[in-house]
Amino acid sequence: MKALIVEDENSIAKLIGVNLKSLGIDFDIAPTGNSAIACIDSNNYEIFILDRMLPDLTGVEICRYIRGPKALTTAGILFVTALTSSESIIEGLDAGADDYITKPFDIGVLKARITSLKRRIEAITKEDAQHDSKTFQHMGITVDTESVTTKVDEKLVKLTVSEFKILCVLISSPGKVFTRKQIVDLIKGENIYVTDRTVDTHVFALRKKLGEKSKVIETVRGIGYRVKSEE
Repeated sequence: MKALIVEDENSIAKLIGVNLKSLGIDFDIAPTGNSAIACIDSNNYEIFILDRMLPDLTGVEICRYIRGPKALTTAGILFVTALTSSESIIEGLDAGADDYITKPFDIGVLKARITSLKRRIEAITKEDAQHDSKTFQHMGITVDTESVTTKVDEKLVKLTVSEFKILCVLISSPGKVFTRKQIVDLIKGENIYVTDRTVDTHVFALRKKLGEKSKVIETVRGIGYRVKSEE
């Protein structure tokens, strides 16, 4: 597995690199947005760690480039940013990032977030190899998209269409933060009536039905939700 660190502060880039290496991940460093794009066009990366503020392009622009023309839908993208407002974080997530940490960051948190991305990518790769994306199993919860059923510790749980769709989105990518807007965009369709404002209501109802497993769904304050990674 290989990562690209896009960071203009050399000391921070090296610090991130040391921790990537300790996790068995090779890496390149790009100090500017334009050099990052050159690297993206000539290499195959599975993880991207992006600074928000760069000398030329922004981290958000690079994120959109990765998810756009390159169509790297399974790559993991982590923002490392000094911008801590909900609006700034949501903008990055809506551009296609999976997660974020704020500067100054804790090394333990950095490694945990990278490990979470690594696990998700490995799970997707394994799933693609098996050509089976109909069933998701995570921490005692089983979701079958073909039969439209949900089980908690093998016991059937009845969900509404909206609750089921929201659970499918979250459980398909453990550790990935989804904004309310992303959830709405991913589940909207025939017979689905969900808005940014009603996502919280549906998640509240979903948690009640999951019982003791409700803690699997974590609230990311001011941002949205995620299903916690395996501990």
